[in-house]
Amino acid sequence: MTGVGKYYDELETRDPATRAAEQIKALQEQIAYAKANSDYFGRLLKDVDPAAITSMEALAALPVTRKSDLIDHQKSNPPLGGLNAEPVGEVANVFMSPGPIYEPGQKIRDYFRMGRAMWAAGFRPGDLVYNTFSYHMTPAGHMMESGAQAVGCPVFPAGIGNTEMQIEAIQTLKPRAYVGTPSFLKILLEKGKEAGADMSSIKVASVGGEALPPSLRQALQDLGVELVIQSYGTADLGLIAYETEAMEGMTIDEGVIVEIVRPGTGDPVAPGEVGEVVVTSFNKTYPLIRFGTGDMSALMEDGSTCGRTGPRIKGWMGRADQTAKVKGMFVHPGQVVSVQKRHDEVKKVRLVVTNENNVDAMTLQCEVEGENDDLKAAIEASVQSLCKVRGGVEFVAVGSLANDGKVIDDARSYE
Repeated sequence: MTGVGKYYDELETRDPATRAAEQIKALQEQIAYAKANSDYFGRLLKDVDPAAITSMEALAALPVTRKSDLIDHQKSNPPLGGLNAEPVGEVANVFMSPGPIYEPGQKIRDYFRMGRAMWAAGFRPGDLVYNTFSYHMTPAGHMMESGAQAVGCPVFPAGIGNTEMQIEAIQTLKPRAYVGTPSFLKILLEKGKEAGADMSSIKVASVGGEALPPSLRQALQDLGVELVIQSYGTADLGLIAYETEAMEGMTIDEGVIVEIVRPGTGDPVAPGEVGEVVVTSFNKTYPLIRFGTGDMSALMEDGSTCGRTGPRIKGWMGRADQTAKVKGMFVHPGQVVSVQKRHDEVKKVRLVVTNENNVDAMTLQCEVEGENDDLKAAIEASVQSLCKVRGGVEFVAVGSLANDGKVIDDARSYE
């Protein structure tokens, strides 16, 4: 039975050898299913015998499909690149993430498997969940709503923006649980405090979409949130890993297999060594086999003191490419270049991502001759339109940007 006592279900405390054997069996079934039902994986794995994949070493011999290649796959075979194993006409939703990259959603209980992370964050049946992730085009809001409802929680779909209305809603509804980025929770609590509003009902938070440095976690606790737990997932895969109350890295979700490989290859690295996160999912709608996320992390050895026996990773440790996640949204180099192409006056660009007081900001540095306020405003509008995140624009002298191939410079630091 799900959601009894300390753990979400009995899978979390399985003997590691039992987990490994059961996951290999599920992996063989998933490879056979993907070959039979997905055009893309039918071609990619046509010479693979599922029964021969009897170990992690055998899995590591299969090809990696990288998230960065999805844009081209989906352009040549719209809308999902043939990776889906159920016809588009039979899914419940199609979402769009920056790129653009499209992902399917299905009307099954906790499709994105976020409930496990929320249980670890202290969400319990009957808690009203205040969900500030976006419901517009992207799957984030739906991901978290389905997870909360799997736990047994009603959800207020707050989305983003309208801070004053949100403060009023929190005062009236008194939600116990928050879902969203940690920086937006800090903004809500601080502005509520300034306005004399009672925001004290929020006691637990399941946060994601951006880094959670110790200073930001402490600031949220100082503002009255007793437990702030972060999760790590993607629109394609759903939940990948999540923190527990032990705060010892992130426990890998029971619905995926995670490998850490040397970036640009499919070769696993040793535990503790930083590499790219490659995930195999047991999702039947979108059966991703060895899916390279482009995120960096490292495997941790030994079990967690929280009692969960699953493998762990250190958490999100940056990107293997120049893609940056800003305010919960991925910004790709191709989007930045598209901004430049809209404006002939711009000779070269570099997007600089910073964080001040734990709030992300980005500035597009543009090599332009002279100053032009109208052009600057037009470029700012292009940034918002193409990158889906608001950013500033700074004009710099022609020839002043470094000749190092960087389009995105992630200059954020976390204490």
